[in-house]
Amino acid sequence: MSKYKIFVTRKIHDSGLKMLKDQGYLVKVSPYDRVLSKKELIKNVAGVDAILSLLTDKIDDDILKAAGPNLKIVANYAVGFDNLDIEAAKKRAVVLTNTPDGSTESVADFAVILMLALDRQITEADKFVRAGKYNGWAPFLFAGECLDKKTLGIVGIGRIGSAVAVRAVGFGLKIVYCNMVRDEEFEKKYNAKFLSLADLLKVSDFVSLHVPLMPSTRHMIGSKEFKLMKKNAFLINTARGAVIDEKALVVALKKKQIAGAALDVYEFEPKLVSGLNKFHNVILTPHIASSTIETRKIMSEIAAKNIIAVLSGEVPPNLLK
Repeated sequence: MSKYKIFVTRKIHDSGLKMLKDQGYLVKVSPYDRVLSKKELIKNVAGVDAILSLLTDKIDDDILKAAGPNLKIVANYAVGFDNLDIEAAKKRAVVLTNTPDGSTESVADFAVILMLALDRQITEADKFVRAGKYNGWAPFLFAGECLDKKTLGIVGIGRIGSAVAVRAVGFGLKIVYCNMVRDEEFEKKYNAKFLSLADLLKVSDFVSLHVPLMPSTRHMIGSKEFKLMKKNAFLINTARGAVIDEKALVVALKKKQIAGAALDVYEFEPKLVSGLNKFHNVILTPHIASSTIETRKIMSEIAAKNIIAVLSGEVPPNLLK
């Protein structure tokens, strides 16, 4: 069996690691439960045949150069890949892969959970009871609105956006969407309406973002877009933080241009934009939308399969083109 060297930048689910070890590969996992510094990455990737990276690892040309000519693949343990320098990888003939299928259901679940929690003020109600303020039932105590016949605007209908639609129809929500290309099959399946981003923002009671981070989507929701939204609308982001101009979001919340927001990802992650944590109508979670045991296991195995395929001279199932 080949003694290929694999470096895993952080501890992941054992199932994928076992798959790699069963191939006879020499697998080294970072002993630190944290993001490695660039200096640490450079030291650990020297001479390896594969890197299994996480979304928090910036794999640029310096890292690829440090790995050396043996490096054949960087398998990203994430759906998104904005942490990878695609052009640098092409120049060095290094294959890049991701794990697009692993987190679909868990992230879609979480997006809907955030939507419900915003609408029914779950986090505020919890704080209210814990603070000893609950003195008995009252007819308008934390009154939200029924989801039935409200409009959900889905921005991006890839795997996760489509999975959100599956869940939304069960609540009786009307669906509108915007996407790079129109999808008539999606429209028929969910009785959805295709709109421009501007028109979607004007009519939606909930806006859920499901686009990758790229130059065309960076700050796609900013001052101009907040002005288009309904004053009773909620914004949910489980995609990438920089899709929203968070400074503009703080201004919009101060001006009460929208009813609230729920964020699981942040523009300057893990740091928050000043003032964002001061609003009672904002839910903030620490990038956990995909955090289920099942998802972590699947992602681990997908990343391992990608590595095994490349080191076996085959095309990996999740090649980034």
